[in-house]
Amino acid sequence: MNDVTDIAAMMAEIGANARAASLELAHASAERKHAALIGAADAVWNQRARIIAANAMDMDYGREKGLSPAMLDRLMLDEDRIRGIVDSLRAVAEQADPVGEVIAEWDMASGLHIRRVRTPLGVIGVIYESRPNVTADAGALCLKAGNAVILRGGSESFHSSSMIHECLVDGLVKANLPATAIQLVPTRDRAAVGAMLTATDYIDVIVPRGGKGLVGRVQAEARVPVFAHLEGICHIYVDKAADIEKARKVIVNAKTRRTGICGSAECILVDRAFFDAQGAPFLADLIDAGVEVRADGNLLAVPGTVQASDQDFGHEFLDMIIAAKIVDGVAGAIDHIRNFGSQHTDAILTEDDATADVFFQRLDSAILMRNASTQFADGGEFGMGAEIGIATGKMHARGPVGAAQLTSFKYLVDGDGTIRA
Repeated sequence: MNDVTDIAAMMAEIGANARAASLELAHASAERKHAALIGAADAVWNQRARIIAANAMDMDYGREKGLSPAMLDRLMLDEDRIRGIVDSLRAVAEQADPVGEVIAEWDMASGLHIRRVRTPLGVIGVIYESRPNVTADAGALCLKAGNAVILRGGSESFHSSSMIHECLVDGLVKANLPATAIQLVPTRDRAAVGAMLTATDYIDVIVPRGGKGLVGRVQAEARVPVFAHLEGICHIYVDKAADIEKARKVIVNAKTRRTGICGSAECILVDRAFFDAQGAPFLADLIDAGVEVRADGNLLAVPGTVQASDQDFGHEFLDMIIAAKIVDGVAGAIDHIRNFGSQHTDAILTEDDATADVFFQRLDSAILMRNASTQFADGGEFGMGAEIGIATGKMHARGPVGAAQLTSFKYLVDGDGTIRA
């Protein structure tokens, strides 16, 4: 469907089906949702050969589009990564069902008993790029939280996402849940994105997961509420009290494990006192690992570094490139991160508790870490089974968005013929 009129009609039908499915999911039992997710996990594993074949088509498409090696890595599926998808589906299945959880309860002198209880949001729209595993993660988390979901994957992952979606639907049908609880927009046409952003009659919240261009467009055009982060500009500050061996290990992992994910480190800040005493051997480690280190000031003395430009600070490379700068203590690091960060994930390497406390208290990133790789900025690593994204806003959800974050709440009030004076 390339005609905009057809797209509009198609998206209206998808939206209406999602709204109807959400009404049934809101009271679906935890057992049926669990069964649907286990069934989906089994289907993904049983269909892994077909998924890998579909992914090969997507990889060819990505190469033709000129995707970078890091972006192609995000797109690629092999048997190990499909095992990861299966494990995530099973992990979400085994989590406690958030729907109906009593968040708080209390009695009033009037005789009322009040409970605040988790309830589904309704219909969630997820717009994402490249990574086909998001199809499974988003579908699973929305279902677990009792929400219907409309998935609009990136054009690069069209075939892979379609196959994974087929497996999710298989799980739904076998668990006697509506097949339209998880829908995948069946077109690459960008008009479908615009239709989702204005679908206030059908969609309760939009979650964009992708690059600055995608998220910026969503935030600019959406009439539906948005959970979003613009970029993952993750900093690591090496304090004067850092353990040098820990620093070397953490920094290399934070940059090179997966350069194309939002938790990849993009800037190293080095305390001047640390550099004067011990140098910056971790920069040499990065260079040896194939990373281009764009350095400023005295860090250019490290062999193999190249001159950084002003544009390199506050930039999400998503590649084997990192910026590096000397700062004056934790105050200098905080000032730099406030100016150039994206409130996603920032880390401090230090053995000094007081300095770590200052870093944690004075920065307001969604995730702050100490002596740990920023690559842990992931819902699965937080015990959520999976995540639908990292939210950096301050309304409703923040940090990794798992099943519990995809719920709202309502008040249940019990009386006994109680009247108000």
